[in-house]
Amino acid sequence: AQSYQQRGLGKAILIGREKPIYDNMKLLGIEKPENYTILNARLFDRNAEFTEYLYSRLQRKGFLRRDAQRLVNNDRNVFSALMLHHGLADGMVTGVTRSYDIALRDVRLVLNHVENERTMGVSIVVNKSRTLFIADTNITEFPAAEDLADIAETTASFARQFGFEPRVAFLSYSTFGNPVGERMQRVRKAVEILDERNIDFEYEGDLAADVALDPLHTLTYPFSRLTGSANILIMPAIHSASISTKLLDTVGGATVLGPFLTGLEKPVQICPLGATASEIVQMATLAAFAPSHRDD
Repeated sequence: AQSYQQRGLGKAILIGREKPIYDNMKLLGIEKPENYTILNARLFDRNAEFTEYLYSRLQRKGFLRRDAQRLVNNDRNVFSALMLHHGLADGMVTGVTRSYDIALRDVRLVLNHVENERTMGVSIVVNKSRTLFIADTNITEFPAAEDLADIAETTASFARQFGFEPRVAFLSYSTFGNPVGERMQRVRKAVEILDERNIDFEYEGDLAADVALDPLHTLTYPFSRLTGSANILIMPAIHSASISTKLLDTVGGATVLGPFLTGLEKPVQICPLGATASEIVQMATLAAFAPSHRDD
């Protein structure tokens, strides 16, 4: 929060009880803790309004009014998502002390999925020579062909927000069917699905990773639809996506940002457990400045 405000990125709102937060600020040597906004959900003046809204969403899903009240009072993720829904905050960052799945489950109690956009994780890999977008790195364990096509479209849209023209590679252990294998059929089917859609970006598959990243691969495969090396890599499963990005971050000499969450109606980012201050600021910046799906 201190770094975010000192850099002039925006105003940080901390959710919790005032005294423990102020005490921690003093231990960290933060001057003028009164300059930071702290909201106690239980004492918030719109608590009743939040409770009624949440109850209206959940009453046919097995929740009683007292359950909704308990969530508003005690669950910081739910309260923060309600702040977003009611236009009282522009972005939300969470996850430092809770697992990704639990944090996402809490947020989904309040916020809707955006139509035609997939809820998923995108990691950005940066080194001296290139920037890559890798998906899905956090949500769908074993995506079907239709899922892979959706992931490609959402990632292409995400990359364009950063000024990149998408060149999408559907990765596999094979390249254009060599060697033949049962599991690569999902990848080839995903390409066929995109062929049937009105797509305005380059895509190709199945491709091995080294071929996808080689700008001269068209010399060997002149029929490839990519005009250069891919900058978006669609992984066949979450296992390969997560393993590859963590290897790149740990021993590959690259900087890995994210995974960034897409597909919710309001900007929410979920940090990994134990995230550093720098990682939290990165997530907060993206959440605050990402295009939102608000009506205003």
